[in-house]
Amino acid sequence: MSDEIVFGIHAVNNVLKRSPERVKEMYVQQGRDDERLQQLFTLAKQNGIHVQVVKKHFLDEQADGNHQGVALKAKPVQVKNEHDLYAQLDKLNEPAFVLILDSITDPHNLGACLRTADAAGVHAVIAPKDKAVGITATVSKVACGAAETVPFYQVTNLARTMKEFQERGIWLYGTAGEASESIYKTDLKGPIAIAMGAEGKGLRRLTRESCDHLIHVPMAGDVSSLNVSVAAGVCLFEAVRQRS
Repeated sequence: MSDEIVFGIHAVNNVLKRSPERVKEMYVQQGRDDERLQQLFTLAKQNGIHVQVVKKHFLDEQADGNHQGVALKAKPVQVKNEHDLYAQLDKLNEPAFVLILDSITDPHNLGACLRTADAAGVHAVIAPKDKAVGITATVSKVACGAAETVPFYQVTNLARTMKEFQERGIWLYGTAGEASESIYKTDLKGPIAIAMGAEGKGLRRLTRESCDHLIHVPMAGDVSSLNVSVAAGVCLFEAVRQRS
């Protein structure tokens, strides 16, 4: 796998703090010497990482977004699979709390979901390996460090993984606009996984059929659905409210 460019102050800071072994080189924009970048300089120096001062147009070409004057060349995040997932679940000493993302293709949505999952204390975020976005530089930037902290797993067969969850006593709740059961009247205190569908399409048929219950977020206005990252926030924090 080719190297990736991680850009933006929050994303760079989290890689330097949590996965410095991934970093090959750090790029800093010429003329930038503010306090936040000085802190990144210090982290890089502590980890023996070479810092290269470059012109702004170099960073503009490297980063697919607002780089804030700093970027890293790093080894890609090691993709975790279903075997890693089950090992992680076996170590839990509290009821499982999992987010399933079914075929999310927009990196901004995945990044926002990871950020929300981190804030909610989710144990794992799961996505299918095919026809879905993985961890990219844009995902890392939007996630504001959560891509480094939230356990993210890409599985070969999502329906099979969901069946394995059921065998482990984890209840599966899928979100669907037409579902009769409200998220606010659903018991989310035990071991659960909440499945969210792709932008515009919702859950795929097989994913939907693999769920124990379908639930919906009540909508008061004329808009028919929420962005997946917003819906994930509503559902996850309702679960947090019940579980705390």
